[in-house]
Amino acid sequence: MSITIIIPTLKIDEALEQLLDQLPGDVIIVNGGQDTYSFKDRNIINSNPGRGLQLKTGAKFSIGDWLFFLHGDSVLTKGWLDTLQDHIKNNADKALVFRLKFDDNGFFPRLLEYWVRFRCRVFALPYGDQGLFISRKLYDEVGGYNEMPLMEDVDIIKRIGKPRLKCSKQVIITSADKYNKYGYLFRMIRNGYCLLLYKLGVAPETIKKFY
Repeated sequence: MSITIIIPTLKIDEALEQLLDQLPGDVIIVNGGQDTYSFKDRNIINSNPGRGLQLKTGAKFSIGDWLFFLHGDSVLTKGWLDTLQDHIKNNADKALVFRLKFDDNGFFPRLLEYWVRFRCRVFALPYGDQGLFISRKLYDEVGGYNEMPLMEDVDIIKRIGKPRLKCSKQVIITSADKYNKYGYLFRMIRNGYCLLLYKLGVAPETIKKFY
């Protein structure tokens, strides 16, 4: 079974370069930024900005039997590839997400990590920074990513559904920069507010103004 890794980005920076160093095989970078890049031996596709559009574009040009969607500021931990291979072998009918950890110390990062685990276990509601590993068959069956300015991760998870989602103990590390910039409590409250608006049927284009 072949795997295509798809990463949406607005720029090629140090964090993305570090992630790419971890990734073997078929990788597609979907660049929604204004600059154009030619990066090593990786496939780069230029598109309009918008994570939903970029993810959808990456999937469209992918050739893998399985698709692994990652954010550009993610760091994978030891054993991640074994986890994917084990999932293919034992849970091919389900999508997989990783357990989130922030690259930050202190009370609030750990609190947020606990909340994310609770949210995944009880509500089956991971976000895009936890990665998404999904077979092309299931991806096509649920209709793939939609062209949304945000909430594209919540949207596709809703269509996948809890019975077809597995939350792994495999850790994926993500940047805490946006939380440190605005404050953990403020960012958590804002994220929750945006999710509530989405659940109430507010258009993602309107929610983006608050995000």
